[in-house]
Amino acid sequence: MQLADHFDVLLKDTVNLSQFKLETLETRVDAIYAALTADATIGAMISGKTPQGSWAHRTIIQPQKGKVFDADFMLDMEENPDWSTSPKTYIDEVYYALKRHPTYGQMPLTRKCRCVRVSYANDMHVDIVPHVILSGWREVIVNRDENIWEDTNPQGFTDWMKKQDQIAGGNLRRVIRLIKFLRDHKNSFTGTRSILLTTLLGERVSELSKMIDPSCYSNLLTALRTIVTDLDEWLQARPNRPSIADPSGSGVTFDHRWSDETYSYFRDRIHVHAAEIEDAYAEPDKDRSVQKWQALFGDGFKAPAGSGPAKFAPAAPAKETTTGRSGRAG
Repeated sequence: MQLADHFDVLLKDTVNLSQFKLETLETRVDAIYAALTADATIGAMISGKTPQGSWAHRTIIQPQKGKVFDADFMLDMEENPDWSTSPKTYIDEVYYALKRHPTYGQMPLTRKCRCVRVSYANDMHVDIVPHVILSGWREVIVNRDENIWEDTNPQGFTDWMKKQDQIAGGNLRRVIRLIKFLRDHKNSFTGTRSILLTTLLGERVSELSKMIDPSCYSNLLTALRTIVTDLDEWLQARPNRPSIADPSGSGVTFDHRWSDETYSYFRDRIHVHAAEIEDAYAEPDKDRSVQKWQALFGDGFKAPAGSGPAKFAPAAPAKETTTGRSGRAG
């Protein structure tokens, strides 16, 4: 059964990152950026900043209790010819600039493979990713571990996400948040990175699916059922780990982000979750449907306050279909 009001409560109160934390993130990123642009060594090289990853894609979620959330931003930097043979210098110099700062120099700072991480106690960490346009308009980030450039197209990925979300009637981003919630809060398919989840779920959205079933993305519940079912069918047809290309067209793959073992576990867990979603969706009894959805998403799945006992909460206006989907294109 579709219980749209229950899912609204789940997203608002449990899954979505709070507006306060989003505003705190923006304030902290602005402060980090101001500190870097004021640095005497690299300040003149910096030309801008852009949210990256789940922050940019609006798929960031509330962290587990006792854990921090992370957000990335691209630090646009001009090319320095003196560093051309050592790309990792960009990360090192961002790190040193923060170490020189009176505030950030006293905070935990870490040089990672592709970023500098600023950690805030019991709250969040912010990853700063140096982003450079080389001569010839090659767009790159740094792989510090191997001291090489990596091609990237962050705006292309964000544009692709926006297009896929529009096809899905604005429901793709919310589906991604729900699936990330299963991973993080229910400890399902741990080890599968967010970029992989976003790509795999987004690639299942298609205009062809809408032509076959015009209602398949008509609301969050049908979009969740459609996208996860299609992902399950796609995964079951691929017992071995497939290559996952960056949909922005950068030419790179995300294959290094998981292992054969991680893929196999993810494939198995999505198969289980697809069946659970179908079972809860198709359940005609409201009490039993609520119980099945709660078994998947936890006690945060409940009726809005003031609407009476959760199991008697009024259902949203129906746009649902219970038509079987075995004939749909995956």
